This record gives sequence, structure tokens and C-alpha cells, in this order.
Amino acid sequence: MKWISRALESQLDNIIPSGKVFVLFGPRRVGKTSLIERHIKSEYSNYFIGTGDDIKLRNILSSENQNIISTAFKNYDIVFIDEAQRISNIGWGLKLLVDSNPNLKIIASGSSSFDLSKKTGEPLTGRQNTYNLFPIAIMELVNQTGGMNVLQKLDDYLIYGTYPETLLAGNYNEKTNYLHSLRNSYLFKDILELENIKNADKLIDLLKLIAFQIGSKVSLNELSNTLGLAKQTVERYLDLLEKSFIIIKLRGYSSNLRKEVTKSSRYYFWDNGIRNSIINNFNDTDSRMDMGMLWENFCFIERIKKQNYKNILSNNYFWRTYDKQEIDLIEERNGMLYAYEFKWNIRKKVKVPTVFKKTYKNSDFKCITPENFLDFVI
Repeated sequence: MKWISRALESQLDNIIPSGKVFVLFGPRRVGKTSLIERHIKSEYSNYFIGTGDDIKLRNILSSENQNIISTAFKNYDIVFIDEAQRISNIGWGLKLLVDSNPNLKIIASGSSSFDLSKKTGEPLTGRQNTYNLFPIAIMELVNQTGGMNVLQKLDDYLIYGTYPETLLAGNYNEKTNYLHSLRNSYLFKDILELENIKNADKLIDLLKLIAFQIGSKVSLNELSNTLGLAKQTVERYLDLLEKSFIIIKLRGYSSNLRKEVTKSSRYYFWDNGIRNSIINNFNDTDSRMDMGMLWENFCFIERIKKQNYKNILSNNYFWRTYDKQEIDLIEERNGMLYAYEFKWNIRKKVKVPTVFKKTYKNSDFKCITPENFLDFVI
């Protein structure tokens, strides 16, 4: 399996508009460049593909000279600018390009969402469509290899994650080495380059603490005291890690019931393999004490991927009371609440918490296990 088909592939013709900029965000090394280049080269004959590292391209798009920009790209059907966040004033450059060439299709991509979105936001108001690309989704693997193949390899996905190169690696040593390389070389690259953080040590320490608190509320004060950092610094680091697609935050749900916990948050990793690389633990599923965490992280992230790729509009929360009744995921959509509990091993029947059932009668509850998770994520 040399190419893993992505859910966005079949949609690209429809979602890359003329007269607007198609902006693709996502973590490093998930295949953004390969996806777009593959599409362009198969569908267009007159195209330009460039990167923000190219000095001449940077000079043209940052010139704020509409005539120079328009002339440079006049005869193309589609233009793709990769690592666009490296170009100064890229938002204004793309705006001038859109305004002067309304029939041109334009794509910009970047792994640094906090920088690229900041640079394109105001200039491209009303002129951009944004999408995210994540590590390979289980729904994409099922479409390509079938559900049974996914079930047979489920343990691997829980331990090594689903980055494309991890899936294509020949053995477990290669998977482990790749994830360590990804962690050391790419994971913090944008943060360190763009946010003037001197080294990654504190970021690694912060992520280690988060890694052992999956499914639990995270206390900023506790993180601050443990790391020896100001609370505001911890908040900033967490925000940057979110915007770099390393972790994702989930807030508590409440309808103002006094017993409900709403001020704390939970954090999940966008990829199980990255999480396990952070704590340097690639032991198999039979010898781990954290399978509940891995299963919850895996199910939650795969659900978020499904929501993104299938355009399921949902507000997502966890639910917890002060007397420790809790539900892992609450989806609020179409006037309904859909509650999900994630269980790797079930020793007894999982029931919806009494307080939740009485309070939210217009709700649905399901327990997601290895036996029924495919319906949940595809």
C-alpha cells in the first residue's frame, strides 16, 4: 500500500473554488503536500507549485504590488503555495492575487495554523475556505482495506498511531524510530521558530504530564507548580500545542446544573503514536497499564476526524459532576445530546449516570468498545 487515499481527495474539485483561497491546515508530515500535488498533477496541465521557502516567490507575494503579483501568475489555472506561513504579508499577497485573477484557483497550506491563520485571516475575510488534514483516519483505512483488516491491526494503531509513514513502515523498529524522529525534528519546529521559545524541554515536560492525564481534568495550577512555570506561560504553551495540532482541548458540558464541573478541561493527543513517543512507551497492549487512556484518546480523535471529513456539525464536551459521575464525550447537535463512554475492557454493563439521565431526557447514550467502534468512527 504505497498511497493511502484520503477522504478529501474525492471532494477537492468541489471545495477548491475560483475566486477564493483554499487553505489547508494540519500537522506536519500528514501528507498535505502530497495530497494537493497528486490532485493538481492529475487534474491540471497548467499549474504552479511553490513553497514559502523560495526567495523569489516570497519577494513577489510579499511585494504588495498587484501588477507584479498578477503578471507572475497570469497564465495558470491553479496555484499551490506550500508552507505559506513563511511568506511575509501572505494574506495581502493572496488577496491581491484573488482580486486580479478571479478565475484562478489558489491553494495555500501550512502546518503552522497559528501563524498562517493569523496572516490570512483579516486580508482574506470572505475570500477563503479552510480545511484540516489529520493523520490517517480509520474511516480512510476502512475505505481502502476493509473493516476486517482494520480490526486485525487495531492494536498497532493504538500503540503506533496512524501517521502515513508509520503505517507504511516495514516493522515495529521502523515505526518507533520514525515517531521518535518526528517528535525530535518536527513536532515543535513551528513553535520554536515562530514563538521565540528557546528550547523544547518544557514543552516535552508539559506533554508528558498531559499524556498521563488523558480522560482526566487538567489543573493549570498543578501544571504550573510541577513545571515551575507561571500559569499564564502554561496556558500559552497549551494554546500553541493546540494550534500546532499536537493536542486538542475538550471542555466540560453544563446546563447550569450546580453539580456539574465546567471550568476544567481535558486534553487529547491528535495521534496515539506521538503520545507514546512522548512517554517513550511502545509496549504492546497486553502489558500496558494505560489501555483505558489509549482507547479513549483513539476513539475521541477518530470521532473528531469523522466529524471534520463528513461535515458533522457538533459541539463537543465531556460531562462530570463534583461527585465524580462522568461521561467521556457529549455531542450537542440538532437539538439532541449524544453521550459516549469509551471502554477498552468491560467487566459489567455500562449504564448512563443517573443524574445525567434524569437531567437530560432528550439524550442518547452508547458505550464504545473494540467490538462496536467501527460504526462510531466511519
